[in-house]
Amino acid sequence: MSELKYRRILLKLGGEALAGPNGFGIDPGQAEVLAEKIKEVHDLGVQVAIVIGAGNLWRGAQGLALGMERTTADHMGMLATVMNALALQDALERSGVVTRVQTAIEMKAIAEPYIRGRAVRHLEKGRVVILGAGTGNPYFTTDTAGALRAMEIDAEVLIKATKVDGVYDGDPKLDPNARRYDQLSYIEAVNKRLKVMDSTAITLCMDNDLPIIVLNLWQENALTRTVTGETVGTLIYK
Repeated sequence: MSELKYRRILLKLGGEALAGPNGFGIDPGQAEVLAEKIKEVHDLGVQVAIVIGAGNLWRGAQGLALGMERTTADHMGMLATVMNALALQDALERSGVVTRVQTAIEMKAIAEPYIRGRAVRHLEKGRVVILGAGTGNPYFTTDTAGALRAMEIDAEVLIKATKVDGVYDGDPKLDPNARRYDQLSYIEAVNKRLKVMDSTAITLCMDNDLPIIVLNLWQENALTRTVTGETVGTLIYK
């Protein structure tokens, strides 16, 4: 077995990772594919915590554009992340990975409340932990929730999983001359407005020296190669 560089990771997923070809909803087949990718690193002995977004189910910006109150829109988004967390938990459990869902908003009938010590204990026992409902507060994105939870559980790296193989200075789908960065400082990521994560999340990582790796989750063995120390995607660090 390859030696691990990262033994505890926080994997930040967009809700689109569970969506079907049209980019919306929850596709059980896609959930199974995602679960297998997570299982690969889990089987290496990596402790995996996950924060997942809700873009496949609900985009608060659409509600805001129609006059919806921001707190209501954000609470709906938090609930949607729990739906995604349960779908991913189901796929992981069916692949043989013991998984726990914890939520920042209590809903004891379907998930544990988020308790830092309990989350860490689950990780130490080899369970994957999915952390739903963001931070539990409106006005904070799931990117910020991912950075916060990564710090709380003492993750060694925050991995932002996307459909692009790193951070570019433009949209590579629209600009064939867009340049990919192998490495960036936190300040560069913020000042260049590269839309890697929101500025609050990046600043939180910067203040606590938590490295961020942005990679294409769907690239073959991308997660496995990353946790074993290969250079994959873009590294953002101090």
